[in-house]
Amino acid sequence: MTDRHTRMKAAFAPVGAAMRDFDENGVRAALDAVAAPAAVFRLAHPFGTVEGAGAFYDAALAPLFAAFPDLERRDWIVMAGTTPEGADWLGCCGCYTGLFARPFLDIPPTGHLARMRFHEFFRFEDGRVTEMQAVWDIPELMMQAGAWPMAPSLGREGIVPGPATQDGLVPGPRDAARSDASRDLVLDMLAHMIRHPAQGGPEAMEMPRFWHPRLSWYGPAGIGTARGIRGFRDWHQIPFLRAMPDRGADRAGLDFHAFGDGDYAAVTGWPNMRQTVTGDGWLGIAPAGQTVALRSLDFWRIERGLIRENWVLVDLLDMWRQLGVDVLARMRAFNKARGGFDTETGRAAA
Repeated sequence: MTDRHTRMKAAFAPVGAAMRDFDENGVRAALDAVAAPAAVFRLAHPFGTVEGAGAFYDAALAPLFAAFPDLERRDWIVMAGTTPEGADWLGCCGCYTGLFARPFLDIPPTGHLARMRFHEFFRFEDGRVTEMQAVWDIPELMMQAGAWPMAPSLGREGIVPGPATQDGLVPGPRDAARSDASRDLVLDMLAHMIRHPAQGGPEAMEMPRFWHPRLSWYGPAGIGTARGIRGFRDWHQIPFLRAMPDRGADRAGLDFHAFGDGDYAAVTGWPNMRQTVTGDGWLGIAPAGQTVALRSLDFWRIERGLIRENWVLVDLLDMWRQLGVDVLARMRAFNKARGGFDTETGRAAA
C-alpha cells in the first residue's frame, strides 16, 4: 500500500504528462480529473483568483498556449508533504518553455525559444486538489523579450537551473523523519531570519548555521540570482531590509504552509509576508510608507544539514500593483514603436 503523498504525486502526474506535449483537450481532461469541482486557483497578477479547473485553463493556460504553440512544461522538483497543521500539499518547480511566437499579456514575442519559471502548489483533500497557489515569473519573459520597463536586477539574470543533484522529482515512499527534518530546518532558519533587524544585527540570523557556503539563491526576475551568503545579503537581503525594516513584525492573517519531502522543503503562502515600504525604497520604487503583502513561494534543497540551493518566486507584479505601479501598462508604453503592436495602446494588433 503506497503512502498518501506518493498517491498525490501519482494523481498529479497525468497533468505534468499532458503539459509536456501540450494540447487543450488532454490538459483540460487531466486537470478535471485531479481537481475538485470547486477548487480555488490563486494565480499571480494579473490573473487573480478563479474557481474550477476550466476557469484556470481559460484565464491563464489558454493565453500561454496561444503564445507558445509548441508549449512544454518541465518540472525540476515535484515534492509532497504535510504541514505541522496537518494539511497535505504538493509542490512543483520548473518552467514553461517553447517557441515564443505570439504576444502573451502583450509581451512581444521573440520568435525564439523562451522560458518562464513557475512555482505551483496544490492542496489535496480526499485525493483531489482543492486549492492551487501559483506564481509564474512573468518578468522573466519580459526580460527575454527586451521589454522590461523597471529597474535592473541587482543579482544576475539568466537561466535558473534545476537541482544540482538532479533528484528533485522526489520518489516515494516518503521518509517522514527525513522529510520533517528538512522542513524543520527551514522553519528554524526562517525564525532566525526575522530576528534581524528587530532583535539585532546580521549575526542574530546565525546564517552560517543554516546556509551552505556555496549557496545558490535563485531569486525572481527583477531581483536575480545570488551566490553564497555574501551574494544573498548584497543583492537581495540588504536592499530588502533597507526598504522594509519592519520585516516579520506584522504576522496577523498571513497564510503560511511549510512541508518537506526527503532533502527538500517548501513554503507557500497567499500572502505570507506583510511589510511597510519606508527606508530608501525597493527595486527602484521610491518609499511612500505603504504596506504591501507579499506572496513568496519557495523551495529549498538540503545537503548535509545545510541549505545548498533555494528557489524563490515572489509575485512582484502584484507587489508593484499595491504600490500604484502598473508594470504591464509601462511595458505597453515601451512597445508602441515595435512592429505588430498598436501604436496608440502598445497592445498586440488585432
